[in-house]
Amino acid sequence: MRYPMKLKAPLKDYLWGGTRLKEEYGKETQLTKVAESWELACHRDGKSVIANGAAKGRTLADWLAAEGAGALGTKAAKFPYFPLLIKLIDAHDDLSVQVHPNDDYALRVEGEYGKAELWYVVDAAVGAELLYGFQYEITKEEFRRRIEDNTLLDVVRRVPVKKGDVFFIPAGTLHAIGKGILICEIQQNSNTTYRIYDYNRKGADGKGRELHTELAKDAIDYTFQNDYQTHYTSQPGAAVELVQCPYFTTRLLETETPMMRDYATLDSFVVYICMAGSVELRDDNGNELTVSQGQTVLFPATTQSVTLKPAPQAKLLETYIA
Repeated sequence: MRYPMKLKAPLKDYLWGGTRLKEEYGKETQLTKVAESWELACHRDGKSVIANGAAKGRTLADWLAAEGAGALGTKAAKFPYFPLLIKLIDAHDDLSVQVHPNDDYALRVEGEYGKAELWYVVDAAVGAELLYGFQYEITKEEFRRRIEDNTLLDVVRRVPVKKGDVFFIPAGTLHAIGKGILICEIQQNSNTTYRIYDYNRKGADGKGRELHTELAKDAIDYTFQNDYQTHYTSQPGAAVELVQCPYFTTRLLETETPMMRDYATLDSFVVYICMAGSVELRDDNGNELTVSQGQTVLFPATTQSVTLKPAPQAKLLETYIA
């Protein structure tokens, strides 16, 4: 049976995480801190569980295996496995400086696809920064030297951020999320990360966390890119495109009045992540459910339309395969 599904996320307690996902976004757990909530996940390192309806308690991956490709639509069929991984990330402390390889490199070395990703800044402390790319084009030799003499951060770009900012980070981009930022990350379904610099922190075992500089050196794009930020204008009551790439399309929905989304010709599953407020959702088959801040719902590709009724206002990210 195909119907809109609320999803329960697997949670990760990495050392840099905080408590906001528990305290403000409804993540129930005995973990002391929650770094990441994998809102949409069909990955070997974490799987979403269906939280409502006939399939309640099953993993999304198991349900999809039983339902077949039609539940995702023909747009998703171009990918060999479920194409997306969506996370909420609470960076109470700085994340490591890292890079994700592109598809060619990741398939050859890791046996899974690479990772391009979108960052939507849900909230940010005053003075919070993202790190991405370089201040100028560097060479692989300069990268090696700066790793050895601990000066890599001297040439990494630092960008101040605020609530609502959006960035698209292509695979191969050196990057890091700074402390004090809460982000929704929409990405390819990959967990391959090469850690390059970690502020000399120690893991739970008391030892320095593993670095992957040898793998990273051939995965990094050393060229200078002027701007990774997506510039958009908020339009209440409309669907504002934030990113369209070969892997996914994401739009921002902000509304205080009812609105309808037409998916009759889309031929793709659709995911809503509620960033703020609460909204009643009704599909063309009469299925109804309410989602609030921190909740995620998946509509199968057979969905023709969805009507949104905010209660009294809502902000959502809408993602699908174009």
